[in-house]
Amino acid sequence: MQKLDGQLITVLGGGGFLGRYVVQRLLARGARVRVAQRAPRAATFLKPLGGLGQTQFVAADVRDPASIARAVAGSDAVVNLVGAFDNMQAVQADGAGHVAAAASAAGARALVHVSAIGADRASPSTYGRSKGDGEAAVRDAFPAAAILRPSIVFGREDQFINRFAAMIRLSPVIPVIAPDSKFQPVYVGDVAEAVFAALGADAAGRTFELGGPQVLTMAALQRWIADAIGRSPLFVEVPDVAASALASGFGWAPGAPITKDQWLMLQSDNVVAADAAGLADLGVAPTSLAAVADDWLVQYRRHGRFAVRKPA
Repeated sequence: MQKLDGQLITVLGGGGFLGRYVVQRLLARGARVRVAQRAPRAATFLKPLGGLGQTQFVAADVRDPASIARAVAGSDAVVNLVGAFDNMQAVQADGAGHVAAAASAAGARALVHVSAIGADRASPSTYGRSKGDGEAAVRDAFPAAAILRPSIVFGREDQFINRFAAMIRLSPVIPVIAPDSKFQPVYVGDVAEAVFAALGADAAGRTFELGGPQVLTMAALQRWIADAIGRSPLFVEVPDVAASALASGFGWAPGAPITKDQWLMLQSDNVVAADAAGLADLGVAPTSLAAVADDWLVQYRRHGRFAVRKPA
């Protein structure tokens, strides 16, 4: 295992969902970690995870090249975790290029850029297209960067499994949009381990797709969540024609169940390509949903931790 003792690693977006796990692992390996994000005070909960002087917090916005240059100055390595569902081209494409250019100018030995499965400059969705443009910008500015493309990332603080669990808890009827779309959910802790491994020389210049041990359709995933929290709603699969019309006609409205861009993303399966390098190539064993989700899905059961689970 590589050692990071004393190395300064700047993590863009270190206070976010994935970021907190990445920072924790880097601190545990002895690195000095500089957490850079637009609101650094929101990340100070990470400070107790390290020793005295082991963590730093700086304000930075990937849309502002000058702020990124200041954030990565003197860094041995840089990790970019920043993503968005608005201003996607500015954040995920132009912003990724700003980070890569700044890391190169700062003389960083390594750059890990977290993208997403589905990143494609020809994607019909703005999200996939901006991710693809971001990868190209990173390769242009920092050819030795390691690029990680996770599928849907799950964990205690996620906004995917938790969102469906909350819906299933509250409603007796659950509409299922794009029921046949496939996902390969990957545990946030495994992605964080992959980020750490990708800082090594063996990952330089390579792209890895990260997925868990199971491939599930949207319908199967929601039924799995319902079973895990002891609920039995009626699942109604929404025909594609109706879902497309809903996304096109009302996707722009605040609180809409699905946007047009999300609908376009669901037209392609979110799974690891057969020929792609993955977690195993980074020395990470994938964790299943069943192995860890019970730790936090318990909050959605009728009687919490006192609920009686049905035998499998």
